[in-house]
Amino acid sequence: MNKEFFEALRIMEEEKGIDQDFLIEKISGAIVTALRREYGGDDVVFCDINREKQSLKVYVKKEVVEEVEDDFSQMTLEEAKKYKKNPKIGDIVKINLEPKKFGRIIAQTAKHVIRQGIREGERSKTLEEFQSKNHELVTAVVNSVDPKTLNASITIGKGEALLLHSEQVPGEVLKEGDHIKVYIVDVKDGEKGPKAIISRTHPGLVKKLFELEVPEIANGTIEIKSVSRQAGSRTKLAVYCADENIDAVGSCIGQRGERVNRIVEELGGEKIDIVKYSDDPVAFISEALSPAKVLSVEILSENPNACKATVPDNQLSLAIGNKGQNVRLAARLTNFKIDIRPESGYYGEED
Repeated sequence: MNKEFFEALRIMEEEKGIDQDFLIEKISGAIVTALRREYGGDDVVFCDINREKQSLKVYVKKEVVEEVEDDFSQMTLEEAKKYKKNPKIGDIVKINLEPKKFGRIIAQTAKHVIRQGIREGERSKTLEEFQSKNHELVTAVVNSVDPKTLNASITIGKGEALLLHSEQVPGEVLKEGDHIKVYIVDVKDGEKGPKAIISRTHPGLVKKLFELEVPEIANGTIEIKSVSRQAGSRTKLAVYCADENIDAVGSCIGQRGERVNRIVEELGGEKIDIVKYSDDPVAFISEALSPAKVLSVEILSENPNACKATVPDNQLSLAIGNKGQNVRLAARLTNFKIDIRPESGYYGEED
């Protein structure tokens, strides 16, 4: 029986990824809990499970007394002689129990607790796996897509998560079996189990894609200072390098744009503006408004951050962008409220 028991543990560890020692602890506790009821609830039952020796021993400890007041925890000197040579009053005697004599009710109780322990182990394993990937980019497989909500059930390693429709890139259509990259925004351990909050719209996804694609970012030579994103449409990325001999923007773009193009392809054609970061807010804001040409930037206040940027009249629509997208992303990138003004000073409105 022991051989089959330990073989079952090994299989559970392989199939479910739950450590055998964790299972042994839960099973031992289950057996003790079940048997304790048969001994008046007294703390006299013990279970030793040894993986190396592949042994399972269950026993009861009783104290040797002159007069028995509690049958569950005490025994007479005469009775103790059956289990120990030359027992004395006050000795603690171990009485081994045969597992096959535990009884049907005890076995069912133990089985229930064991199952619960396995569930806890799976939950712990899933939580551990999610936490190890928190704030990371991972490849997931789409299991199914709800036709009504369009939320997608996905598998990450051995865990499952839900990719909400609101966290999917606008316009993309996910199908069962698709391999997609998702960013793990946060991990929470709720009442229903571990939950990974995942996204394909989060700016962190773009940042991690650049870390994978650009070795200079991965090794810390180039630093991504900030990212602003309108998923499915446009992203602005501010990069910096302390070494003036290294072109941070050019390194991210790659020869003939090969590096950035691979990321654009991964994002389904999303446009990416890579700009040079500067500690000087005037220089940084001017860069952030690219591809528009900026004539001047006037800092209006720093609490809250606000500025006025002047552009040539023929660059006004480019600076603002379609439905204000360019200036909005530039504002997020620089953390400045940006008021765009044409060089002539007029939009065409009354003073």
